[in-house]
Amino acid sequence: MPVDRMDTVRLSVIIITKNEAAHIGACLDTLGFADEIIVLDSGSTDATGDIVRQHGAIWHQSPDWPGFGPQKNRALDLASGDWVLSIDADERVTPELADHIQQVLQAPTADAYRIARLSNFCGRWIKHSGWWPDHVVRLFRRQAGRFTDAAVHERVQVQGNLGTLPGHFLHYPYATLEVFIDKINRYSAEAARMAYDQGRRTTLLGPFAHGFWTFFRHYVLRLGMLDGWQGLMLAGMAGTGSFYRYVKLYCLQRQASATDRAVS
Repeated sequence: MPVDRMDTVRLSVIIITKNEAAHIGACLDTLGFADEIIVLDSGSTDATGDIVRQHGAIWHQSPDWPGFGPQKNRALDLASGDWVLSIDADERVTPELADHIQQVLQAPTADAYRIARLSNFCGRWIKHSGWWPDHVVRLFRRQAGRFTDAAVHERVQVQGNLGTLPGHFLHYPYATLEVFIDKINRYSAEAARMAYDQGRRTTLLGPFAHGFWTFFRHYVLRLGMLDGWQGLMLAGMAGTGSFYRYVKLYCLQRQASATDRAVS
């Protein structure tokens, strides 16, 4: 629950959302230790806003969607705490992690902290496949951290020392396989556009080579084979996502080339 605005805000939690009614309530239930919870929404049409307000969090809406990095920086600008915890709606703070966060804020030894994530896929907690421990920088001094402007795969850039917290988030990234497939499609399009704008290019064989290598890396090198049939599926989906990304990059190249020829 938010504290009285006259009190000192020690810890702000920031969350960005869009149509997260299936997740946001359970996420907010694990954040009772925070002084302030900021939720920045980008056009939800479900009950996300109602659930957020029922939990006493501070609700904001943005007029557009600039990408994950810029949107999280908007949420960061709304926070007033000395420290910020960034969390996604499909993540949960365990009681143990909550204790560790509160303890470290009493006597911080770093300016930012990495936190592991334990993710669930099709009913199994994934311990390999490149999914564990999946450290992410999520707890940081508000004045010492800023998100990159990346449309996808954003990260926190820290000015200062970086530490690692004991404990982990629980992560429920995909409610259904359809959600996973939709995310692969959306992320691959944004990643391809970002790569193209950065001057990266690929060949016709590039999508096949990258897709195979990604599958091999996840299933063999990252021991996805130890995660049962879920590990095989994850490796296949990772390879598919890489394939899509480079196919879309190649298509962007061809479209630009055709436009240039038409103009000349």
